[in-house]
Amino acid sequence: MTLLTRRAGAGLAAVAAWVGLLGGLAGCTKDGKSPVEIQLPGKPRSPDEAIRITPDDNAKGVPADARLVVTVPEGRLERVVVTKVEDAQQEEVPGAIADDGLSWSPDPDSARLALAAKYTVDAVALDGHNRRQARHTTFTTYVPEERFIGYFKPENRSTVGTGMIVSFKFNRAIERRAEVERAITVTSDPAVQVVGHWFGRDRLDFRPKEYWKAGTKVTVKMDLRDVEGAPGSYGIQSKTVTFTVGRSQISRVDAAAHQMEVRRDGELLSTVPISAGAPKTTTYNGKMVVMELFDVTRMNGQTVGFGGEYDIPDVPHAMRLTASGTFLHGNYWSSPDTFGTTNVSHGCVGLRDDKGGGSDTPAGWFFDRTLIGDVVEVVNSQDKTVAADNGLGGWNMSWADWVAGSAIV
Repeated sequence: MTLLTRRAGAGLAAVAAWVGLLGGLAGCTKDGKSPVEIQLPGKPRSPDEAIRITPDDNAKGVPADARLVVTVPEGRLERVVVTKVEDAQQEEVPGAIADDGLSWSPDPDSARLALAAKYTVDAVALDGHNRRQARHTTFTTYVPEERFIGYFKPENRSTVGTGMIVSFKFNRAIERRAEVERAITVTSDPAVQVVGHWFGRDRLDFRPKEYWKAGTKVTVKMDLRDVEGAPGSYGIQSKTVTFTVGRSQISRVDAAAHQMEVRRDGELLSTVPISAGAPKTTTYNGKMVVMELFDVTRMNGQTVGFGGEYDIPDVPHAMRLTASGTFLHGNYWSSPDTFGTTNVSHGCVGLRDDKGGGSDTPAGWFFDRTLIGDVVEVVNSQDKTVAADNGLGGWNMSWADWVAGSAIV
């Protein structure tokens, strides 16, 4: 059926809107592909000019006494959210925007950074010409010598889709992989076999043979403290986290037919017109998992290898599907008759939307019904299957190949 209904799922929107409203630098990327030029009114400033964040994006080993600050040279900061992830526990760092709107600083009691932690900074501002800008940065703090930690997802106590993969990214190369894998157990109720798979020496993912069943309760126990992951390098984490698998939602994007079928618990919920990657910038085939939700985000071609071909400061209803920059997102700059008929993107999947994010558009409707961990499968695109380690693409591997990547099975 064709989408005609108004958006529902206000509860989900309320949960996702605050974090999702503050999107990161992102873009649709396909290496070596020719870009499709996007013309927008005016010349928006680069995110570095509009919003300045210290410490720098992707900084590593930041000392505990480093200064954390967000500033704009003109205009006004609208929102700033700083999140700290420590031992798989996420919490917001308290702080305030100055009266003049030009800076944000943490509260005095939170000014000293935690060691062995990952921080994310999400900021939205209006520049001096009343144009909205968004910026998303991350940095990690200093980890004491001879220690290692694993940054974990999904978040503790979260509700996720049935395609969620438990993923650890270690800050140091792990040489004794079997010891580390044995120290992490993933169990579920109802019980299923869950097996780990190593991607290189710093990433370990866990998944069952099939998608999780709706309603499953998953427990991740980390007994990494004092486990020797490499000669002289010991873990510091001793933690148990849990998450719940929500309803099943699997969406199938047919790039050739320009349609997406959305199924909830096996039943067809809606058929939505889409626009996938253009002939020279095609969309990956395969099963992808929603990794992040942004109510609005910036998509800048410079961040994903497209140079200055496009810079869209306010892409609405953006759902990240790969680490390399594939999104399913709202599109207000293409003609409405593009959707369902033509593929024009840089590799993303676009849904019709209004500038600012429409309340009754296909993109807004789908965004309000999406959880992190939901599966989006692309078929009939003239491209390869997405790599298993690009985002949470492990469902594209056979069970035999997945199990072969374990250090203990």
